[in-house]
Amino acid sequence: MRKVRRLGTLIVLSLCGLVLGGCDSAGQRDSAASAAATGFERLLGSDDPEGLCGALAPETRAALEESEKADCEKAIAAQEIPLGGEIRATDVYGRQARVVLASDTLFLSRFADGWKVVAAGCVPRSGRPYQCTLQGG
Repeated sequence: MRKVRRLGTLIVLSLCGLVLGGCDSAGQRDSAASAAATGFERLLGSDDPEGLCGALAPETRAALEESEKADCEKAIAAQEIPLGGEIRATDVYGRQARVVLASDTLFLSRFADGWKVVAAGCVPRSGRPYQCTLQGG
């Protein structure tokens, strides 16, 4: 009976380890979201419209193409997204993140292939939602 309990306990602990091991820690999510924001900023400064479009969340890309009536690579070039500078803060809430830069705020979502930019060129407004140059629908 004791061996059965020990075996059962070991199985339960092993399963818990697998489940918990598959989850990112809060620090890992913060780092990954910050890295995605830094990558987006690097792309902004490198004149790489294809790379920028790849860094956008699918809905954001679709909304951009719809509003500009052009493919993403042409549409993103028409946007005036400021370079944000250094990261000041990163807040992650589940699969959503806000990355505050020196002169911009980015909003990101986590997808199967990593963190993607949902909104950029965002400035806070007192008592109201952020105003963003680029955002999804």
